[in-house]
Amino acid sequence: MCAAAFFISAPICRGNVSVKKEIERSIDKGISWLYNQQQLPNGHWGSPDYPALTALALRSLLGHPDAHKAGKYTKQIEAGFAFLRSKVQSDGGIYGKGLASYNTSISLLAFLQKKDPSDAEIIQDARRFIINQQSDFDQKGVTDNLFDGGVGYGSTWAHSDLSNTHLALEALYFVKKSSKEKESPLVDLDWDAAIEFVSKCQNLPQANDQEWVSAEKEDLGGFIYFPGKSMAGERTSDEGRVSLRSYGSMSYAGLLSFIYAEMSSDDSRVVAVRDWLSQNFTVEENPGMGMQGLYYYYHTMAKALTLSGVEEIVTADEKSVDWREKLAFKLFDEQESDGFWINESGRWWEKDPVLVSCYAILALERIYYAL
Repeated sequence: MCAAAFFISAPICRGNVSVKKEIERSIDKGISWLYNQQQLPNGHWGSPDYPALTALALRSLLGHPDAHKAGKYTKQIEAGFAFLRSKVQSDGGIYGKGLASYNTSISLLAFLQKKDPSDAEIIQDARRFIINQQSDFDQKGVTDNLFDGGVGYGSTWAHSDLSNTHLALEALYFVKKSSKEKESPLVDLDWDAAIEFVSKCQNLPQANDQEWVSAEKEDLGGFIYFPGKSMAGERTSDEGRVSLRSYGSMSYAGLLSFIYAEMSSDDSRVVAVRDWLSQNFTVEENPGMGMQGLYYYYHTMAKALTLSGVEEIVTADEKSVDWREKLAFKLFDEQESDGFWINESGRWWEKDPVLVSCYAILALERIYYAL
């Protein structure tokens, strides 16, 4: 079966009305819990040093599918944005204690979602800040370093990684989509360099000549964290060759990067990652990582597949699966009675119920609006 056949854009099933109602109930329950976690009078969620947590909570509240119910959170939303504005730095970034790129990208998305004209300067300054985070380690304009073109956390984590790069590309993509300006901005990201970096994170020998690249069926087309490093570890072939394993969350981040760069769906790199994601589709774990980063995986899955217009996936056993229903029902099952979610694995902050609940709510909102 050809790779392109694994993602199916089928007509929307009108029977999904009942699923939408269940999603709405789950979202409402989650947001009610999240509402009570806001720290007043400052207006933040989670650690005040990391405004991205507040931004994720605000995006969750703003995405509530019932406008009438969402109206009761107006004061909390305004308090949250007042806190975000207090984290705007002189360089245009939106951050507190480190992780400047990560916090700015996610906070910028919250400001874009609010659509308040008074935040226009904050948005443009944050956009410039993110562009300035793009790595260019050696000769200007020449991608001769493995990390050139990508974006890292900033500060002590200066080198690029796929997670921060896809978040930066997401923020810049939606700034561009929301802009009313007809002419191109004077300063923009080097998108070609960004995709060259992203491609260096893909297990695809015809597009990536790094010695660690895996051509094994289990890895082909998938992604790793950054060139030379996979959180899923190494694979040794029968001949003794060591390569890096692909894994789920970064493979969705790779697909999202290609989407944000507006690459053709026929590009061999896009086809390859879609094929890998179909072959490894599951909602029971983050493929290659088990429970680690599970809700980040759900969030990137929901973003990537809704933006791709995908409604059904043909899995490795050639079964057609409605991924939206699978993921939604999995999130229903994992939601605690109080309305929050939490991951039993604490890696990447996923024992923080605020962070994990935001990932879950945002994934459900994506599915809801896609339906």
